[in-house]
Amino acid sequence: MSIIAALEDKVVSEDDLIDTENGEITFYNKYKVKDSKKGGYGKISVAKAFEVSSNTGIVKIINDNYKNKPELFVDRIFNMGLNKSLGISIAGEAMPKIPYPTDPNWNGLNLPWMAFGYGVLLTPLQTLTFYNAIANNGEMVKPQFVNKISSFKDGSTKFYNKTIINPSICSNSTLEKVQKMLFNVVDKRWGTANSIKDESFTMAGKTGTCQVDYSKGNTQYISSFVGYFPANKPTYSCIVVIHRPNKKKGYYGSQVAAPVFKEIARKIHNRTPKLKFIAESSISKKNYSYSKNKIIKLKEIPNLKGMPAMDALSLLENMGLKVVLKGKGSVISQSIKKGMKINPKQKIILELS
Repeated sequence: MSIIAALEDKVVSEDDLIDTENGEITFYNKYKVKDSKKGGYGKISVAKAFEVSSNTGIVKIINDNYKNKPELFVDRIFNMGLNKSLGISIAGEAMPKIPYPTDPNWNGLNLPWMAFGYGVLLTPLQTLTFYNAIANNGEMVKPQFVNKISSFKDGSTKFYNKTIINPSICSNSTLEKVQKMLFNVVDKRWGTANSIKDESFTMAGKTGTCQVDYSKGNTQYISSFVGYFPANKPTYSCIVVIHRPNKKKGYYGSQVAAPVFKEIARKIHNRTPKLKFIAESSISKKNYSYSKNKIIKLKEIPNLKGMPAMDALSLLENMGLKVVLKGKGSVISQSIKKGMKINPKQKIILELS
C-alpha cells in the first residue's frame, strides 16, 4: 500500500536508489526500525527494497517524502478505499484503523510506523480484497459468498452480481510496476518468498511479519503471506495468516505462511484439468496403443515416483485402475512396478510423502 502511494504520487520511481544504510534507522534517539538482514542491503532500488522486504528502505521512502505533508500519504490510502469496511454479508466485520494527522494522538512516529504496517489495523479479508484488486487490474470488488439462490418450489433463481468498491485503486502504470514487484518476490532469488517458487505455475505476493508483545518479555509474531496465482493470468487470490508460530521453527512470513500458500496453490493447480498435446513421434509405441493421430491408453504401468498424488490418481484412474493412496504429497513407491502389463480394475497402492 505504501509503495503504490509513493509511485502514484511520483515521489519516487521503481528504479530510484534508497540507502538502507546499516539496516537500522533511529527516530528520536530511541525508536528503531530494523531490517531482518543484519547490516542492511546497502543502496538498492525502490523495487528491490519492496522485494527483499526492507523495513528501513520502505520507511525512508515514505518518511523522507511525506513527513512535511503526511495527510497526502494517508489521503492516498483513503482514496484506495482502505479506510472503509467491506460491508460483507457476514456479521462482525471490524472497521479498518488507519491514523490521520488530525487525530489528537497523532505523533511523529505514526507516519514511519505506518509505512511498514504498524499502527494500522485491517482484517485479513480486507487485506486480501486489496491484493485481489491488484490481481484484478485495479478493480476492487466486494467479497461475495453467494452468487445465486434457486427455489425448488417455483424454479426461480435470484442472481447476485459483483459489487465494485473501487473501479481503479491506482493508475495502470503503477499497477504494472507493483504486479512485477509482487511476481519478483517469489520469482527472483533475492525475493523473500523465493523458496516457494514452483516450476509448474507462477505465483505473486508479499510476505509479512508482525511483532506483537502480548505480555512483557514474551514477544510473539503474526506471520502472513498474501497474493495470487497464476501470476501471469490471475485466477485465485489467497491470504494465509498464522498467529503465534513456533519461534523455534521460524516466525517470518517467508518461513511460516508462504509455504502454506504454496501448498494451497499447488493443490488447486493440480486439480484443475489441463489439456496437453503430445507429439505421437515422441512416445514409444511399445507402451501405448493408437488410433489415427490419437493416443488411447497406456499398456504398461509407468514410473510414478515423484509424481504429485493428484496427477498420479488422474492418470491411473483414466487407465481403469483402482487407486489406493497412503499418506500425502508425492509418490515414493508403487505396489505394481513400472513396465508391468495393465489389467482393468486392478488395484494399485501408492505410498506418498
